[in-house]
Amino acid sequence: MFDVETFVAQCRDALAEAQPAIAVKELVQRAVSEPAAIDDVLGTANEGGFRCLHRSDEFTVLQFVWPPRVELFPHDHRMWAANGIYGGGEENAFFRRTARGIERAGHKSLRTGDVALLGIEAIHAVSNPSASYTAAIHVYGGDYFATPRSQWDPETLAEAPFDVEAVRSVLAVADERARHI
Repeated sequence: MFDVETFVAQCRDALAEAQPAIAVKELVQRAVSEPAAIDDVLGTANEGGFRCLHRSDEFTVLQFVWPPRVELFPHDHRMWAANGIYGGGEENAFFRRTARGIERAGHKSLRTGDVALLGIEAIHAVSNPSASYTAAIHVYGGDYFATPRSQWDPETLAEAPFDVEAVRSVLAVADERARHI
């Protein structure tokens, strides 16, 4: 059974481990291995967006629901992140900084039960190419909402300050589009 308060307490305890990011990744792995238990608590993923399950200076826990065919712009976190899929799948395009900005540097597909551990320097863009919703639990090694970071225009790759409202907007537009297909 998935319980948000228990999961948050376990994440808090994991921060005291020698390698907190790896310890949290293992917790996320266990959680997403039982998707129905998460759905029972958080509801079935049928509307795009994200919900904050915990926020502190030390870590943030979010539920993300990626609408069908959404494409989120490249962005960084400037903190580690353990991102686990408990329904559907997502594609991650990775980038690296260069003297001219950023350039593509890899790709990773995640499916139900997969967890990606992103390092402090990671820059990625997320998409859900499928016709169904994707549900994920993300744990960040800091305050997701208060940490200054960057996003990049998906066409020009021009860097700008990260804007959480831009994320909400991308998800809302994709969600609306999915409802009219």
